[in-house]
Amino acid sequence: MNTMKLSIGPIQYFWERERVLDFYQQAADSAAEIVYLGEVICSKRRLITFEDWLSIGNELRQSGKEVILSSLTLLEAASETSSLKKLCRNESFMVEANDISAVQLLSAAGNDFVTGPSVNIYNSRSLQLLANKGLKRWVLPVELGLDTLKDLQAQRPEGVETEVFALGRLPLAYSARCYTARSHNLPKDDCQFKCIEYPDGRMLETQEDQEFLVLNGIQTQSALTHQVLEQLPELATLGVDVLRISPQYNNTMQIIDIFKLALNNNDILSLTNNLLELLPGDACNGYLVGQPGMDYGSEQTA
Repeated sequence: MNTMKLSIGPIQYFWERERVLDFYQQAADSAAEIVYLGEVICSKRRLITFEDWLSIGNELRQSGKEVILSSLTLLEAASETSSLKKLCRNESFMVEANDISAVQLLSAAGNDFVTGPSVNIYNSRSLQLLANKGLKRWVLPVELGLDTLKDLQAQRPEGVETEVFALGRLPLAYSARCYTARSHNLPKDDCQFKCIEYPDGRMLETQEDQEFLVLNGIQTQSALTHQVLEQLPELATLGVDVLRISPQYNNTMQIIDIFKLALNNNDILSLTNNLLELLPGDACNGYLVGQPGMDYGSEQTA
């Protein structure tokens, strides 16, 4: 199993500048081999500039990390398109395309790229099409399971790596409306940057007080934290190359250490118990094992 690499996905949330800088200083010393950088949710989050991301990337590269710059997932304004073009023109790092417009820009420029989990690659034809355009790594969409992954791996184009979202609240949907602002009765254009008050997103509960979803600006996430530690042997058998750890406000580096221990063939059962204690709430893995997404199981349904 230890042939699989670990990646740190882009920070989904809006954190204070010093917290972000400190996080990546820790990432430089972590067991993760790949680090994704950039704002993927909202262009109004500007505490870290594009030049800052390049500087952070250069420092991480000097620490031996592979650095990828991630693009916005939903573009709504001409200014965001302009920023995307600047990102895709950068000559320092490969780009993770989280929107098909980024794929088009990168392909037209002859640049290799990664696709994030929001790019809908559901079949081998899509995978081959993007490989022809310069795809070098794809992230399995989070709603797909092991059966689909097996089929796609069997027909994966040569030279394309596969990455699986291994831990984090699942990115479920994106909208032009900012739900965090709306939850404070604020318009999106005058949101007062309320996201920064919720470093792991704002919890949304049902009328029965069940934690259901998390609001993160224009993004809706699962309330439960998806984790695949028990499925590592099967993912290794299927030829998965990279496991993505999505940053949470606390314990991310300890979580990376646990995954590294599991990849080095340590006791997965005891490591899973340790992992569950580090999550902000309960866990799920239903989509991956062929069950309802909110479920937490170890076996696929028939």
